[in-house]
Amino acid sequence: MAKTADPDEELVRRVGQGDPAAIQAMVARKLPRMLTLAQRMLGDAAEAEDVAQEAMLRAWRQAPRWTPGQAKFDTWLHRVGLNLCYDRLRRRREIATDTPPDRPDDGPAPDRGLLALETGARVEAALAKLPERQREAIVLCHYQELGNIEAAGLMNVSVEALESLLSRGRRALRTALADMAPNAPDAVRAANG
Repeated sequence: MAKTADPDEELVRRVGQGDPAAIQAMVARKLPRMLTLAQRMLGDAAEAEDVAQEAMLRAWRQAPRWTPGQAKFDTWLHRVGLNLCYDRLRRRREIATDTPPDRPDDGPAPDRGLLALETGARVEAALAKLPERQREAIVLCHYQELGNIEAAGLMNVSVEALESLLSRGRRALRTALADMAPNAPDAVRAANG
């Protein structure tokens, strides 16, 4: 197997050596993407923060033992984040409650206007209703901007299976959001693939 260039290799090496500047750089570079991934998968800001922080903690702990060339560090970190999300989703299914938990408004910021707020909430709700694997494929490819090959590797499926998941997920999102205007924000356009 050919060794792939990893843009994070030097940074991970420095983090493994305890370089404080490298640790700050890694957090600045990776934490926002982990937060976005967890928020899209879990739909809960507090849980997303916990998952993102745990993923970063694991990255910091793994850095001294990281072996370059086996996998891209970013791919490994996404897999860690996804696994942490799935752990939380499994725990949710195991806990039955009579009343839904209170949730903060996690739509777009107020300065984007009422329409953007409604659109964001609609897209988030439609995304949350997708089967987990379809939601994972959409989140990885559209929100995390991973390529199909990398996303398929993270999901342990073939590229063809990933494309099938994306197609079914997009179709379900299009159906759920069909009444929205064709000039809706980017999140809806992502659903239309």
